[in-house]
This record gives sequence, C-alpha cells and structure tokens, in this order.
Amino acid sequence: MNFKLEALFVEQAARSSELAGRVLFGVDPSVPVFYVPDGRQAARPMPGVDPFAQGKRRLVIMNRRSRFLGACPASSAEFACCGYLVLVLASNCPMDCSYCFLQDYLSDNPGFQIYANYERAFEELERLSKSNPTRHFRVGTGELADSLAFDRLTAISVDMVEFFARHEKLTLELKTKTDEIDNLLRLDPKGRVLVSWTLSTRRVYQSSEHGTAAPEARIEAARRLLGAGYRVAFHLDPIIAYPQAEVEYGDLLEALFDTLDPAQISFISLGGLRMTPRLRAIARLRFPNDPMLAGEEVLSDDGRYRAFHPWRVKLYRKLSEKIRARAPRLMHYLCMESAAVAAHALGAPVPPASVLGERLAVG
Repeated sequence: MNFKLEALFVEQAARSSELAGRVLFGVDPSVPVFYVPDGRQAARPMPGVDPFAQGKRRLVIMNRRSRFLGACPASSAEFACCGYLVLVLASNCPMDCSYCFLQDYLSDNPGFQIYANYERAFEELERLSKSNPTRHFRVGTGELADSLAFDRLTAISVDMVEFFARHEKLTLELKTKTDEIDNLLRLDPKGRVLVSWTLSTRRVYQSSEHGTAAPEARIEAARRLLGAGYRVAFHLDPIIAYPQAEVEYGDLLEALFDTLDPAQISFISLGGLRMTPRLRAIARLRFPNDPMLAGEEVLSDDGRYRAFHPWRVKLYRKLSEKIRARAPRLMHYLCMESAAVAAHALGAPVPPASVLGERLAVG
C-alpha cells in the first residue's frame, strides 16, 4: 500500500528515537519534515474543508504521555465481551472508510500520530503477564489505527512479533485492511501472533473503504501468512444491512472458504454497523454520496443507530448458518451486541468473557 503524506512532524523529545530514524530514512524525500516541541500541537485540526482528511496526511512522530495498554471499548456489562485488550501504538489511519468511528473520536486531534516510546508498552505487558501467570491474553493494536498501515516505514510489527514470540501466555492480534505483510513474512511468530482482516463485500469496499486493499487481496495476504506460521482471523464488521447484503456477505464467506481451509481460521467475528448520532452526522457530511450510509437505522438503547433489530438478527443468523455449513467447528461470535442478541442470533448462550477470551487467545 502506498499512502500519500503531505508533511512529517517529529517531536523534539522523540527526535533521537529509533522509530524517528526509521521513518526519516524511509520517507519520500519530497515530504517536508518539521521538528516541533510538542507533537500534540501538530496533531490538532488544521483550517480547511475537511480537517479529518487533512490529518490523515500529516504524520506525527511523538511520545505517548499515557498508558499504552487498556481494555477494549466493548468490555462492559452492556455487551457480550471477548476479553480483548488493546495497545495504543498509533492514532488515526491513512485509509478513509466512510463509516469509521475515528471521524468523531479523533475530531479534536486528527493528525496521524505514531508513538516513538512504544517500548513502554512492553513493560506494561510484562507486568500484566507476571501478575496473571495462569491467564492467556489476546492483545491487539488495531483499535485507534490500522496495525500495518505504514509498517514499511515504521517496522513496529517486527518489534511486536519478536516480543510476543517470547511470551507463551500472550497472543498478539494485528488487525488490518491492508496487504502490507512483507515485514511479517521474514519473522517466526512461534504461533503467538494472529493477523486479522476486516472483510467487506465488494459493494461495501468500493462504496465505503477508500484507500484499503481489495477484499481478495486481504484474503490472499492471509493465505501467505498462514504459510509463514501465523494464525489468521477475520472480522465481518461492520456488516451493513443493504438490500443485497444477505446474498453478498454469504458469497464473501464462500470465497473466503474456497481460498482458505476453514480449519486454519482461528475465528470470525460478526458486528453490525452502529453509529452514534454525532458520528452518523459527520459521516454523512463527509461522504454524502455513499449509499451505505443512507440506511433507515433505528436508535437503540445504547444510543447508537443500528439496523432494525429483526433484520439485524436475521442477517447474523444467516451468516452463522453459512459458517456452520462450511466450517462446523469454526469459532464465530458477535461483537458490540448484547448477550441476548448474540444468543438469539447464534442459537446458543454466550460464554463468559473469561472463557471466550481464553478460547480466542489460544486458538
């Protein structure tokens, strides 16, 4: 993937970092470089028609002031939870999906930030592992930024894979919409690194997922990584309930299973499109011609617009049936849905978070 940068900002405190050195060495010479006292200032919105899109093209190398490790936003009694933990190594993404929640979440600091002091994340993981010696944790880096976008410049994946390969009770999940896997192919993950892809139908990809790799390219990248010793998984999330959705998401699963042996897939998560009123307004303003944003969702009890409950549950159920028909033993679960919806759609009670999390982490 080749993403366009308009400027690179390096915080003075991060100027001598290894990450800054890598990026400065690899960035296109035509990209202007600025050294700034505080990277947070460079990450703030710039005047213009679309400050969020402008922020995606300004890369800021800076130190993170707060913790790197935290709980997934879905980790609450409100949703059926999988026990996922997140590492925040970067913020924002050079791709621009019309439904992305970052349009709202990062509206006050849209600059594409990558944190030079990410070695502190390893210290936090060490403490977590030592304080819970019997537990197996699944830790991902794809919450506020794509895990592999610009990995050709940063090579952060190399340090991450090498760290997790040494820790038996930790599983790393790299979540991406790219096919940028060259760094991964030269490493031995020791079976402790999972790479997962968001998968959408071709219609959703063409309409809504700007700058991403095509669905078939993501599946092919997964095939190559399986051969290199990685675990792979997929997220059908967000599933958008457009008129042809049931057939086209079913065809997507068929294409996936025709390319990969289902027995080699660690899990598939399913999640419907959900938007807060503010995110919905921002997305429709930025992408007024995207039909995927024009559905007739209803405001749910959690304050998010979602597809009408019966239609949503029917779609989940049909996809679950499709998975079971081709891969009866393949783990699949619902993300950001209540336990009641999950049980209704999948036809089985949802296991406790600790049990589900362990199963997803271990594989």
